[in-house]
Amino acid sequence: MSNVFYAPGEQRAAKVNDLFAAIARRYDLLNDLQSFGLHRRWKHRVVELAAVGPGQRALDVCCGTGDLALALARRGAEVTGLDFSQAMLEIAEARHLKNSQSSIANPKFTQGDAQQLPFPDNLFDAVTVGYGLRNLASWETGLREMFRVAKPGARLVALDFGKPPNALWRAIYFGHLRCSVPLIGRLFCGNADAYAYIHESLKHYPAQEGVAEKMRELKLSNVRVINLLGGAMAINSGEKPV
Repeated sequence: MSNVFYAPGEQRAAKVNDLFAAIARRYDLLNDLQSFGLHRRWKHRVVELAAVGPGQRALDVCCGTGDLALALARRGAEVTGLDFSQAMLEIAEARHLKNSQSSIANPKFTQGDAQQLPFPDNLFDAVTVGYGLRNLASWETGLREMFRVAKPGARLVALDFGKPPNALWRAIYFGHLRCSVPLIGRLFCGNADAYAYIHESLKHYPAQEGVAEKMRELKLSNVRVINLLGGAMAINSGEKPV
């Protein structure tokens, strides 16, 4: 049976918006639980690969509750976090305000469509996305938009669930996504379907190798695939040609 929050084509955005509206309040807690806190380490790796500093601009697409945007801002960059979900942005803004009295530079959060970024060409020194491409109606369009708004020489970095190359580990991992993760969602969020969505969406997503292939098609240089947990998670990175 298809997941209630997964729909292909034109209905995709509305379904994903419903999904994140349902889980926004518990999103950060569930990330910690289902990854045993490891998502924080993986996001730190994304920020290191983005390699931004003072005087540079960074864009975090599908910014969610703001983890990557806030981390990029700590590097001194001028950061914009964009997301389609108002519910997620409200939590990101709350975190923004909580940190406003600290030394952390506060990113600007804005609502928008990752497939039609409201920015001119060649604007950002780094463009990141964490757990976002997989949720778009067309992840290819999303990646092309990231490429468009990046400056020549800018870094593009994407973190998401992956597909392990080892068949046995892939079967075990997909079983975990299919059974254990929805159970965690039911216990701590009261919504098993919202977390069963991860497995459903991953079935329709080419994961790290597909993203790497598309990056090469866009003529990015230094394209890398960094497998985490044997490919259960993965980071894709590349640089826009100068």
